[in-house]
Amino acid sequence: MSSGEFQEAVPAYFLFDTESVPDGKLIAKVRYPGEDIAPEEAIQRAQAKALENYGSDFLALTMQYPIAVCVLRVGEDFSLQRITCLDAPQYRPRKIVESFWAGVGQAFAKYRGKVRLVTFNGRGFDLPLMEMAAFRYGVQAREYFFNRKRVEGWHVDLMDWLTNYSAYRMSGGLNLLSKLLGKPGKMEIKGDQVHQLHRDGKIQEINDYCMFDTLDTYFVFLRTRVLTGELSLEQEHIAVLKAKQWLQGKVAELPGLQQYLDNWGDWNPWP
Repeated sequence: MSSGEFQEAVPAYFLFDTESVPDGKLIAKVRYPGEDIAPEEAIQRAQAKALENYGSDFLALTMQYPIAVCVLRVGEDFSLQRITCLDAPQYRPRKIVESFWAGVGQAFAKYRGKVRLVTFNGRGFDLPLMEMAAFRYGVQAREYFFNRKRVEGWHVDLMDWLTNYSAYRMSGGLNLLSKLLGKPGKMEIKGDQVHQLHRDGKIQEINDYCMFDTLDTYFVFLRTRVLTGELSLEQEHIAVLKAKQWLQGKVAELPGLQQYLDNWGDWNPWP
């Protein structure tokens, strides 16, 4: 998000998603003090321990830092206004974090009480990840921290909302919900591949993947607004068709969108 974004049509929602990688240097300092081990070895040891203890090698968000943040700006009529992968094409973690919180601050200050953040599991991962990153780099986020609330208000966490605030575990997550709607969901890349892609220097591929998740979040968001009565099913259908046309017009600017469009499907519920 940048100051230029806020000179266009008034936004109502900012949907975003993040991707992150383990911080081997930090893990070595915290988990293995006094041991002279390389960052990658620290990651491998921590992942092995997590797999042994919890059945997953995914490390706590406090041991990670963001390498991709993609934002969708959405109007009051639920139309797409802008799609941004922060700090493209360099994708520098510190600049990503600074840009994110500057954008949130500007949006909250200019459209106070009129904009909301929308995420999928943002309360459980994306927002605390960005909060920790603000702490790491000393980035001010006054508007956010003075206005955050536990439930909704300025933020809609779609996973929280759909699970009745964690009353059950949503097996399949965003991928399942996206595929129910005929949207791509997970394609060639999955979350557990991000660390290796980062090691291989494939930063653009990671940001494209983040962008795809953000788009999936948008279409899931539209369907939840049908459930709340803010959109009729016909209005949602029109919004989806307009979104597809809008994305087709952005391919030259964001070539990665072509893969998303190539895997596009229409909603066709069964049984």
